[in-house]
Amino acid sequence: MSISRRGAISAKGPRSRAPAFVAFAAAKGEYDYDLVIIGAGVGGHGAALHAVECGLKTAIIEGDVIGGTCVNRGCVPSKALLAASGRVRDMKNADHLKMLGIEVDDVRFDRQGIADHATGLATNIRNNLTNSMKGLGVDILLGAATLRDNHTISYSNKKCTAKNIIIATGSTPFVPPGIEIDGKTVFTSDDALKLDWIPPWVAIIGSGYIGLEFSDVYTALGSDVTFIEAMPKIMPGFDAEIGKQAERILIQPRNIDYVTDVLATKVTPGIPGEKPVTIELSDFKTREVVDQMEVDACLVATGRAPYTEGLNLEAISVETQRGFVPVNEKMQVLDKDGGVVEGVWCIGDANGKMMLAHAASAQGIAAIECMQGRDRVLNHNSVPAACFTHPEVSFVGLTEEQARDKAKEEGFEITVKKTSFKANSKALAEKEADGMAKLIYRSDTQEILGMWIMGLHAADLIHEASNAINNGMKATDLKFAVHAHPTLAEVVDEVFKQVEHV
Repeated sequence: MSISRRGAISAKGPRSRAPAFVAFAAAKGEYDYDLVIIGAGVGGHGAALHAVECGLKTAIIEGDVIGGTCVNRGCVPSKALLAASGRVRDMKNADHLKMLGIEVDDVRFDRQGIADHATGLATNIRNNLTNSMKGLGVDILLGAATLRDNHTISYSNKKCTAKNIIIATGSTPFVPPGIEIDGKTVFTSDDALKLDWIPPWVAIIGSGYIGLEFSDVYTALGSDVTFIEAMPKIMPGFDAEIGKQAERILIQPRNIDYVTDVLATKVTPGIPGEKPVTIELSDFKTREVVDQMEVDACLVATGRAPYTEGLNLEAISVETQRGFVPVNEKMQVLDKDGGVVEGVWCIGDANGKMMLAHAASAQGIAAIECMQGRDRVLNHNSVPAACFTHPEVSFVGLTEEQARDKAKEEGFEITVKKTSFKANSKALAEKEADGMAKLIYRSDTQEILGMWIMGLHAADLIHEASNAINNGMKATDLKFAVHAHPTLAEVVDEVFKQVEHV
């Protein structure tokens, strides 16, 4: 295997999250708070708001900045970059504009202005979260939190007690061994969001959501991209059919190449404009070095690791599993013998069940409900996910491959229904009709197993299936729903109408 400038390839920190508390017990003087949340990110914030709604005296402890990873170094600023770069891509697409009767002579952009848009959005959302908690009477306590026992927390040379504690400390970028981060030429998403410069050629290690979204940003702003993927195919977590569509739409028409079945076993930083970044590639199976490539910059997008060090979990007899805090379905923390640690809960990336900001928030709400004696368990199969490329990819539940494996193991048949955006009036009006939607369900019971969408505003269209799964609805229950015309919602409507009437 050799890699050239265009790639001769097979085919084209800190703790964060928000808390909440049980106020009436605290009012009796037994504890300072009903609930203390460690980490003021999206998960902790959602838990805090619901705790206040339930009448709990709540505090939240934050050792870094309010908003956590999502607001400050993740989903919020990245969407600002995607919004700005997406408009640049649209305006540079002369053929697409011509179909709409539009002509644009010269398209220019201000890199710093785009970066400022991202940081400004993060600041605005961070302030909104802070003010919402203060307005509801949530005490915001600053400092790194350490557990003393299952009802006592120390922070900044102070301590507080609580009837219940929620750990919502989130995660940090995972950097594999052998990769040297300098924050300028070799960096994680934390630094990429600053958009300090636009490298001519960027290698992205990992082709998951983070890597794909940044490939969208970089190529729109003029960079070439090469993915380095350890698995046999890029986008390994995608439904296979959707993955093929994504490769056709998001990879092949753009300045993107990829290598698969290889690991970046050594990455050495360079100097912008003077010295390239060198990347040693090794065969995934044999670990033998097979090639070396030189690029201008390298984004490490190899997933995230839980941020749980320093919590002193030993004080409550908890042993982490690769850093993740073990929990049961109610989000109660489990000790090293598998027993429930009374009064201690863990939500979000720190427990590893589903590393998404909205999953963390939902887990926090479920945990508060369980604290109140209402056993509300989150159905993680109903939690949607999205990749905010142009166009977007979204899903909920299983891939078709996973559904077929499950069907074979449990002895039932599945049905798959599909439709294309090419039949949708709104997508045709936008001249953006690439994409498809597919619904996967059990043939006998009509239980919805999954749905995948790729196309314009796919992230906004997935929620009907998500809510249907959450509410135990069958595929036939969606068949007679009415959707406004002409809207993109008719894409999912078209799939639902294909379900056999039982």
